[in-house]
This record gives sequence, C-alpha cells and structure tokens, in this order.
Amino acid sequence: MGLNRSTIADLVAQAEVLQLAEQRAPAAGAHSSAGRPSVGVAATEHAYVLAVDVRVSALVVARVGLGGIPLAQATAPAPADHDPAATAAAIVGLAAAVLRDAEPDSMLVGIGVSIPGIIDRERGTVRLAPNLDWRDVPFAGMLAARLDTDLRPVLGNDADLGALAEHLRGVGRGVDDLVYISGEVGVGAGIIAGGNPVSGRSGFAGEIGHLPFGDGTRGCHCGAVGCWETEIGAAAIARAVHWPSDRLTELGDHLDELASAPEQLSVIAHHLGRGLAGVVNLLNPEIIVLGGYLRALYPLIGNDVLAELDARALQVSGFRPQIMLPGLGDRSVLIGAAEVAFGRLLDDPVGCLARAHRTSALSVR
Repeated sequence: MGLNRSTIADLVAQAEVLQLAEQRAPAAGAHSSAGRPSVGVAATEHAYVLAVDVRVSALVVARVGLGGIPLAQATAPAPADHDPAATAAAIVGLAAAVLRDAEPDSMLVGIGVSIPGIIDRERGTVRLAPNLDWRDVPFAGMLAARLDTDLRPVLGNDADLGALAEHLRGVGRGVDDLVYISGEVGVGAGIIAGGNPVSGRSGFAGEIGHLPFGDGTRGCHCGAVGCWETEIGAAAIARAVHWPSDRLTELGDHLDELASAPEQLSVIAHHLGRGLAGVVNLLNPEIIVLGGYLRALYPLIGNDVLAELDARALQVSGFRPQIMLPGLGDRSVLIGAAEVAFGRLLDDPVGCLARAHRTSALSVR
C-alpha cells in the first residue's frame, strides 16, 4: 500500500475497535527478513452480508464475510413459474437457514442480489430478465419488505457480478481487461476494461447473448430471433445431447455425463468459438472467463473452440486472450453479489455499522 508501519498499525487499530479485524501471530516460518516480524491481520466475522444468486433453475443464498469468505450457504430450486413474490419468499427461507448459526453480536451490513437480466440499480428494479419472464419488477423493495429490513438490497446483473468477483478475487486478479461470460439458460457477459466495469448508458452493456448471430432464425426469450444465446445456451446444449426440453433446468446437474458424447457437442464448440472471435475482435481482452454451464463444457470441447477462434479472430501476434475457467468455481456470481453488498461498509465503516445496529433484518432468524 506504500504506507509505513506506524500508519498501518493505526489503521489496523481502528479496524479492531470496529471489530472488523483482529491481529494474529505470524505463521511459523513466515518471517524471513531482518527486523521485527509483522503480526498477521485477518478480517473477523463480525460484519457480514447476504449474497443471493437468482438463477433460472435454482436460488442460492450465502452469508459472506469480509474478503469474500462464504460462512454459510443454502440452495433451493427456483419457483417453477419464477413468480417474483414467490422468489422473494423462498430467498427469505434460505436466508433464515444461513443466518441461524451467525454469532449473536454479528451484524448484517448489506444484501447483494444477482439477477440474470437488465438491472436499474438506482431504482432496485429488474427492467428485463427474459428467462425469468420478469419485466419492470421492483425486486429490491419487494425483498426488503419480505426480510423486514431497512437495508436496501443492491441488485446486479449476474455476468457483471461474475466479472467483478473474478477481477478482485479469482483468475482475473491483476488483469485490467477481461470478459466473464455467464453461460446458464441464458448467456451474458461482464466486461472489465482498463480495470473498470463497463456498464453502458443504460446499464446493460455486455448482453452478448442477444447479439445477432449468423443467419440463425431460432426465437429467443428476449423476443428477437437468431441470438447467440440460442446457439450456445442451455437449450442448444440440450438439443445437441438430446436432453428433454421440459427438463432444461435440470441440465446443469447432469453436465458431467456429457463427457461420453463430446462429438455431439461439436456444433456448440463451433458456435462458441465463432462468437468468442467477435468478443476478441471487439474488446481485445487479456483473458476470457467461462462461467456457468460453459465452465463444465469447455474442458470437453476446448480444442475445437480454440480452432474456430483462431480461424476467425484477427491474426495478430499476442492478440488471442487466454480462455480460462473461474477461479471461484461456481461461486463467482455469488461472491460478486457479496462484493457490491459490502460497498456501504467500505465507503463508511462507522456509519454503516451504526445503521446496522438499528436494522431488523436479523428477524428472519
């Protein structure tokens, strides 16, 4: 950080007073230079957030501590009809489960929610989530009312949050230009350029799943035809391996079985590599991170994907990015939701903790 020892000590002391950090003895063998060994400093579990990942197939809720450390997690199937009120009610039930073992004096300081759609963060509204069939849903207020809390949940797009988490804590640490592709039932991208998130004028930059792709004519949930999502999303994967379309939300639980039929996935590899070439030519990222279903598929089809990418991307030495799997596994989006939920605490620790004393969110325990 470029700060001297006494300044660091003062800052740590302030964090200790707020019960956000604690000093620990240095690990055995950790001291190798001359001079007095520095003590270890670690975040406590005194302050935590609720991180929520709303997927088409499932709901995931976690209690997450500072540093992106999951402390407890619970999962349940998403409501069959994706009704927003039923979704909020289910999240409250999962929240009760992850809060049950929290220390009595610990404090909830934020709530972050990932949604696979276009978000108006200021208003806490889901403008459009095609695969949930949500349009202009005031989900932040709806969830806050169900939780009986004064804390306003922070909503974010799933791919944007995945990109943020991988940039801060995953394979993208130290990388200023990356693209995170969330390949679930739908397909979206989170973009980090020059070290900063790219959101666009209305907040939905990165909706690459809905870019027109070739001369495709398949209808998409967004209302258009020929979107890239229709060629590499869950429906396309299911077609390739003859998975029943009425069990699409179960596909993610059976992707490991696809290892026995990689030849059937060649068409997915072709379309994925072709689309990635467009991403490379447009954004010139250093790395592309494949999340969601694509995380499990890429090891099966990687060579074919790279062959198609090389055939279509600009032929410039050093231009092709690394294609990588998420360093945070299937928790990238969830940890991203936690990161934005911690924003208030990091901006104003004293004020945030004072407000947390007055919140009633823990009543869901």
